[in-house]
Amino acid sequence: MNLNYLHFGNVTLLITHYNRSQSLRRLLETFSSLNVTFAEIVVSDDCSKSEHLNALKKMAEEMSFTLVTTPKNGGLGHNINKGQAIVTTPYTLYVQEDFVPTPAFASGPFQHAVASMDRDQSIDMFRFYSYILYPYLKPADLHGFSEMYLPFPGLNYKKIYQYSDHPHLRRSNFLEKFGKYKEGVSVDRAEYGMCVAFLRKKGKAYFYNDFKALFIQKNSSDEPSTADRNNWRNSSNIFVRTLRNTYRQIKYNYDIYVA
Repeated sequence: MNLNYLHFGNVTLLITHYNRSQSLRRLLETFSSLNVTFAEIVVSDDCSKSEHLNALKKMAEEMSFTLVTTPKNGGLGHNINKGQAIVTTPYTLYVQEDFVPTPAFASGPFQHAVASMDRDQSIDMFRFYSYILYPYLKPADLHGFSEMYLPFPGLNYKKIYQYSDHPHLRRSNFLEKFGKYKEGVSVDRAEYGMCVAFLRKKGKAYFYNDFKALFIQKNSSDEPSTADRNNWRNSSNIFVRTLRNTYRQIKYNYDIYVA
């Protein structure tokens, strides 16, 4: 356990939630065990089932967070938009409910990210987790972070992921600069739209080099992932992979540089 008490009075923890109230409790309890607190915690729920919504309402009283609900499921884009809309602090730490911070998160990287954004108004975001190493990084004297950049033509199609919905710190006016998330579309399309907007508007972001050290993603049989992924995206068939990668290269470049 981290014995240091860390309070971030200029940061709101924004959590999006859908039908995984046990996972949400685990996330909040983990921050508490690390002695990390924020100016406010906002939980944005996307019309969860009644048993989860009732659990959230009890938790909101117990753990003192602001619960934002909706009468109709609007998808991840809508869920983030409505949660972000009530944030009043300069910075937002965005985390989905199936992640938990590790002790390493409270050991320095997050403090340095907040301090760096205080010093440098050009920084839009710090990323704390990823499935993969971002392909285009340049060294930065920022305590384990590297700056992401976009070369031209940037043949690695994973260049699109300077932005990601994985845990990150951003300025709370993020949606004013890059636009709101697309609503009424799939999780993947909502994230892709923000990825393109971030690159087109030349966002500035940093990537934590040890990208699985600060957060762990946990899904259980009781509360599995709620994301509906297209099988075509994940097929390992060599023919499908070749077509997919060619399509992505053409589409991504068109969307970033032409559309």
